[in-house]
Amino acid sequence: MKKLSARRRHPLAAVVVLLLALAATGGLYAAFAPAGKAQADETAQSLAIDEGKKLYSVGCASCHGSGGQGTTDGPSLVGVGSAAVDFQVGTGRMPAQQPGAQVPKKKVIYNQAEIDQLAAYVASLGAGPITPTGSQVDPAGADVAKGGDLFRTNCAQCHNFTGKGGALTNGKYAPDLEGVSPKHIYEAMQTGPQSMPSFPDSTMPEQEKKDIIAYIKTVNGDESEDPGGLSLGGLGPVSEGLFGWIFGLGGLIAIAVWVAAHTAKAKKS
Repeated sequence: MKKLSARRRHPLAAVVVLLLALAATGGLYAAFAPAGKAQADETAQSLAIDEGKKLYSVGCASCHGSGGQGTTDGPSLVGVGSAAVDFQVGTGRMPAQQPGAQVPKKKVIYNQAEIDQLAAYVASLGAGPITPTGSQVDPAGADVAKGGDLFRTNCAQCHNFTGKGGALTNGKYAPDLEGVSPKHIYEAMQTGPQSMPSFPDSTMPEQEKKDIIAYIKTVNGDESEDPGGLSLGGLGPVSEGLFGWIFGLGGLIAIAVWVAAHTAKAKKS
């Protein structure tokens, strides 16, 4: 009888076993759920890279090489990052229609999903600037005045004071920034396409880029007013003064010639 009573289980033993089982289940979930999500993300990224490689082989490899190493017709894409691809392809500059001093903006031939796949493949070739998120390029709450100071210091030499663009050397030019999306402006500052210098976060922090975007959108917005009349391309007071000087002085000379001619005729008569 004593042996049987010693083997009898405690009334709370079943409850303890149940709690341990639940704890074990929760621990397993906590251990494997994040890993499962990470694995899913990795799989999706691998699929994007594979699809991007197919698109690259058809539309890009002939100029940039089968592995992005570059050729005589196109530079290497190793290390340019996803931001450069999103900018160049998202603005229609790539694939290039024909060689020239500068590749112009044109109609986009890829949809955004395909652009993302191309960007994923090129990014896999080497680390580079990453495509910015919506919050990174949103100019809401940015300092427009500070953005104007930064733009006039770093950008106006080529794009002029209001971002209307301008001519450069050897057939190149700084494009008009009116109507350009905040994302593409940000990416251009990140990557420095064509003749433009790059402004990484170490040189120009994210907030300063947002300030510049806010300035460009403000001066080219519908609510922006120009109290000076004709902007003459937004080149500033020098161009406006030159315009007034040439046409004003030219008008005065024309009037003087006309008066002199009619005075001479009047004396002869």
